[in-house]
Amino acid sequence: MFEAWGRWVYRRRHGTLVVSGLVLLISVTLLILGGRLTTKTIHGIEADDALNLMDRQLPHPGESGFTVIFQSATLVTGDDAFAEAALAAVRPLRTDPSVASVRTPFDADTSIFLAEGMQSSDGHAAVAEVTLRPEAVLDTSLFPALRARIHGGPLTVTVTGPGAFRSDLDHALASDLQYGEVLSTPVTFAVLVTVFGSLVAAALPVGVGGLAVAGGIAAVTLLSRFTEVAQYAINIVSLVGLGVAIDYSLFIVSRFREEIAAGAEVPDALARTVATAGRAVVFSGVAVAIGLGGLLFFRGSFLASLGAGGTMVVLLSVVYALTFLPALIGVLGHNVDRLRVPRLALGGKGRWQRIALAVMRHPVLVLVPTLVFLVAAGRPFFDISLAMADVHILPWSSEARRGDAILRDVFADRAATRVAAVVAFPGDPFATPGRVGALYDLSQEIAAIPGVTDVQSVLSAVRSPGREAAIVALTHPREEFSEPMRVAAGETAGSTIVVLAAVTDALPASAAARAVVERIRLHRRVDDGTLLVTGQTALDMDSTAYMLAYAPRALAFVVGMTLLLLFLLLGSVILPFKAVAMNLLSLTASFGALVWIFQEGHLSGVLHFTPGPIDPALPVVLFCATFGLSMDYEVLLLTRIQEEWYRTGDNTRAVAEGLEHVAPLITSAAAIMVAVFSAFAMADVVMLKIMGVGTALTVALDATVVRTLIVPATMRLLGDFNWWAPRWLVRLRARLDHLRRV
Repeated sequence: MFEAWGRWVYRRRHGTLVVSGLVLLISVTLLILGGRLTTKTIHGIEADDALNLMDRQLPHPGESGFTVIFQSATLVTGDDAFAEAALAAVRPLRTDPSVASVRTPFDADTSIFLAEGMQSSDGHAAVAEVTLRPEAVLDTSLFPALRARIHGGPLTVTVTGPGAFRSDLDHALASDLQYGEVLSTPVTFAVLVTVFGSLVAAALPVGVGGLAVAGGIAAVTLLSRFTEVAQYAINIVSLVGLGVAIDYSLFIVSRFREEIAAGAEVPDALARTVATAGRAVVFSGVAVAIGLGGLLFFRGSFLASLGAGGTMVVLLSVVYALTFLPALIGVLGHNVDRLRVPRLALGGKGRWQRIALAVMRHPVLVLVPTLVFLVAAGRPFFDISLAMADVHILPWSSEARRGDAILRDVFADRAATRVAAVVAFPGDPFATPGRVGALYDLSQEIAAIPGVTDVQSVLSAVRSPGREAAIVALTHPREEFSEPMRVAAGETAGSTIVVLAAVTDALPASAAARAVVERIRLHRRVDDGTLLVTGQTALDMDSTAYMLAYAPRALAFVVGMTLLLLFLLLGSVILPFKAVAMNLLSLTASFGALVWIFQEGHLSGVLHFTPGPIDPALPVVLFCATFGLSMDYEVLLLTRIQEEWYRTGDNTRAVAEGLEHVAPLITSAAAIMVAVFSAFAMADVVMLKIMGVGTALTVALDATVVRTLIVPATMRLLGDFNWWAPRWLVRLRARLDHLRRV
C-alpha cells in the first residue's frame, strides 16, 4: 500500500505541489483572520464554580478584573491633585463595554470604610479595582486596549491582578514563541546541513516544518471560533509541530538518498522510501497523536484544546511528509543533493554496529548501571509539589509581577492569602434566623482554625458581639442596615450567597493554607445552604485533584493504544511492553530532573527563574507530548531491526545492523529536537522553560541512553523471544494486514 502510494504521488507530483500551495494559502488566510484564544481554565471544579457564583452576584469579585496602583513621591492621597489624577486615569474605563465596574477611594459612592483600605498608610499610594465582564475575563486580548487607556498624569501607574497576569502571560508566551522559532530555525538548518552535506536536502525538512506549523496554528485559530482554546495551544503546536515535521522529513529524505546511492531510479527510490520510511512515519505520527490524544480526556479544561491542537499539527506533519515532500523530491530527483557542503560524519563505517555488539557482549554489565542511573535521576519526582501558576512565573520585567510586589510591600493586607467560603442558599441568605445563626457559627469556627488571622464578612460589621445580636441585625431589611453593615453586605453578600473570607499569613501554596481550606470544607451544610471554597489555594488543590482524577484514564488510553499500535507494526507482544517500559523509565528520569531544577532551584541562576511548585498541568502535558515523541525513535529503530530480522533471522545481527543504519539518523533527529526544544528553554515564562527543558531532556535520554544502551542490552537478553506472539494474535494481525492491503 505504501509503495503504491509513493508511485501515485510521483505520477501526480506537480498537482500535489499545487494542492499543497492552496492549503498553505488557506492557512495564511486563517492566520490573518485570527481567532479568540482564551486563558487556561478548568471548568466544573469546586473553586471555579464558587468563583462563577461570586462573579454573577458580587459587584467587585477579586478574580474577575485587575488592580490599578497609583503612586507619587510628592503628592499624597489627601491632595485634590492626587484624587483628580486617579479619577481621570480610570474615567475612560467606566464607559468601556468590557468593564463591569470601576471603584476608586475617591468616588463619591465609595464608603469611608472601603476608601481607607484602598490607600496606603504613608499616603503616597492608592488602588483602584476594575471588574471585567465575563467575556473579557476569558478573552485576554481585550486587556491591552484597556491598559492603554489608563494615563496617570503626575502619578505613576502600575497594573496587576488576575486580569493583568493573564494578559501579561499570554503576551510573554507569544513573545517566547517568536523568540524560540527565530532561535531554533537557523540552528536546526545548520544541523541538517552538517548531516546531509547539501543545502537543498537540508532545506526540505525545514520547509515541511514551516508548512505543518502554519497549518496547525491556522487549524487552532479556526477551532477557537467554535470552542474555548487556550493561548498555550499555539505554543504546543509550534513546539511539537516543528520537531516532528522536521524529524519525519529527515527520515524520508535520508531514506531516499540511501536508495538513490544504492543505484535505484527516482520513481523506484521514492516508492521504496515511502514503503519503508513512510510507513515508519505513519506509525510514529499515530504514536505521537495517541500521546497527545490523552489530553482530550481532560474535558472541561484547557488541556483538551492543547491535545486537539497538538494532534492536528502531528497529523498535518504526517500528511505533508507523505504528500508534499515526496512530490517535491520527485521533482528534484538527483538534484536533492545539489549545493554540496562538507558534512558531519556521525560515525565511521561500522562504528554503531561495533557499539551494539559491544553492548550485547556484556548486556547485564551495561543494563544494570544504566537502569540505576535512570532510577536515581527520577528520584526527585516523588518529592514534587504542585500548585497553579501565579505571577511569579513571569519575568521581573512584567508589569503584573512588579505590581504584585508593590501590593505586597505597600498594601500587605490586600495581598494576603484569602480563602473564600461561599455559602449558597435557596434564596435570601438573611431571610431566616436559622441561616444567619448558621453563618455566625461558621464564621466562629473558621476564626478558630490555626493560622487564620481574620474572617472578613458582613458579620464583621455587626456592632454588637454575639450570635443573637447578629441574627437580630441581619434579619432586618437591608435598607435598615447600619452604614458599615450596608457596605460589607454590598461587598460580600449577593442575592443568594454570602462570602466569608478567611485571611491567613501563610503562602497560597503552603501546607498551612491548604489545611485551612480542608478545615473549612468540613462544613458542607450551613443550615439549608451549601458551602463552596475558592481562592488561589483552593484552585491549586482542586486543579491537582482534577488532574489526578482524569490522569489514570489518559494514561491507560495512551499506554493501551501504543501497545496495540506497536503490536500491529511489529507483530510481537514482547517488544511493545518493553518499549513502553523504557519510555516510562526515561520520562521518570526527566521528570525527576525537572523537580531538581525548577522546584528545588538548582540552575536557577543559569536559566533565570524563580523556583517554586510545578503547575499540576505540566506533568500531564509533558507526559502526553513526550511519550509519543519518544516513540519516534523506538518506531524508527525497531522497524529497521525488524527488516534485518526478516532478512537474516539472527536477532543479534539484526540489532547490530539496525542500529548501524538508524543510529546516525536518530542522532541527527535528536539533535534537531533538542535544538528546537532548548530554544524554548530560554523563554521568559517558567512554564515554557519547563516544557522546553523537559522535552529536550526526554529526547536526549531516549536517543542516547535508551536507544544505544538499553535497547541492545535488553534485546540481547531476550533473544528470539523478542519476536514472540501467541498464535491467535499472529493470525489476527495477518488478517488485519490482508484487509489493509485490500
